[in-house]
Amino acid sequence: MKPLAYRIRPIEFSDIVGQDHLVGPKGVITKMLENDSLFSMILYGPAGCGKTSIASIIENKYSLSSYNFNASCDSKAKLKEITDATRYHETTICVIDEIHRMKKDTQDFLLPFIESGALTIIGLTTENPYRAINPAIRSRCHIYRMNEIKKEDIIVLLNNVIQKENIKKMSDDILEYIAVASSAEIRTALNMLEIANMLDEDDLNLDNVKALVGKKAFLIDEKGENYYDVASAMIKSIRGSDPDAALHYLARLLKTEDLEFITRRLLCSAYEDIGLGNPNVGPRVYAACQAALSLGLPEARLPLAYAIVDLATSPKSNSTYLGIDEAIADLDNLVSMQIPPHILNKELKSGKYEYKYPHDYPKGYVKQQYLPDELIDKKYYNPKDTGSYERAIIKFMNELKEE
Repeated sequence: MKPLAYRIRPIEFSDIVGQDHLVGPKGVITKMLENDSLFSMILYGPAGCGKTSIASIIENKYSLSSYNFNASCDSKAKLKEITDATRYHETTICVIDEIHRMKKDTQDFLLPFIESGALTIIGLTTENPYRAINPAIRSRCHIYRMNEIKKEDIIVLLNNVIQKENIKKMSDDILEYIAVASSAEIRTALNMLEIANMLDEDDLNLDNVKALVGKKAFLIDEKGENYYDVASAMIKSIRGSDPDAALHYLARLLKTEDLEFITRRLLCSAYEDIGLGNPNVGPRVYAACQAALSLGLPEARLPLAYAIVDLATSPKSNSTYLGIDEAIADLDNLVSMQIPPHILNKELKSGKYEYKYPHDYPKGYVKQQYLPDELIDKKYYNPKDTGSYERAIIKFMNELKEE
């Protein structure tokens, strides 16, 4: 018999939980189908949140030639076969799983087919496409983030499945345990439900279910807090300069054995929370994270603990984080701004403008305009005095103002 998760795979958008912003009555993908339009898109979000199911439903709603391609294991030759087939159809759908694993040259190969509309792609990924996918591909696709599934959504789903399938009725505490232990991942929750259903009715209690389903998907305490709450608590402890609390939450996360997730969080903290308060911490934490990934568990705990304490006890500064976010916000909110002509290469080559080369001046500094006219006197970077490095920056910048 096929697994439960496969047997009850959604066939309508109404079967999808937690993604109403995309496939609910007013969701953008629902409206796409209602208007009989079709466009390339990238769906990204955590595992088990419904990406593949949504792609499959879209495929089935259109009477079009459709293909599936897995970037982690399928070859470029297979992709060429798919693109060759577009010659015989007005448009072809291609669902690309793990699109973030597709090599840049392979992504580039797809561009003309997507551009012409011969190929409509539905890319699926757990990674942030703004980091992992070629900008040229991104610009030709609508990008939609999938919501993390809530515990309550899982419980509703499990109850619905129990009613529709030949599954024993289970108590609320069992269903809540499955929802929490699966870290609200639909596929994992359904697998756990199927395993729990193997128990005889007389043995169907919480203790036996815990013993039968085995290790929890993520570290869960008795109150049911989830994986991301623990990770958030670790980062907040680092930010709050509490190495003891940070080590405690690291210990919890280590039980998940998800080293890649932990190292990403630590690297982010190094550059968001510590920044120029201790500029040497970034390379040190990166080296520790690489060591952890190379060592694997249980030894990985050693460089990770080193990194945690280093981060927590460092002077804190989020000056660069605030600066870049404000700069990005201005790009989103202001009209297009021209680069000053005296620092624009093509204008300099014309001989119309003179660029003052700072190294030709005392202290390597000469006053001239760099920001567009619309942003004159705008300050994005405001150094903090929490660490000696940025205090030196403040002194240096003040000296330049006096020139």
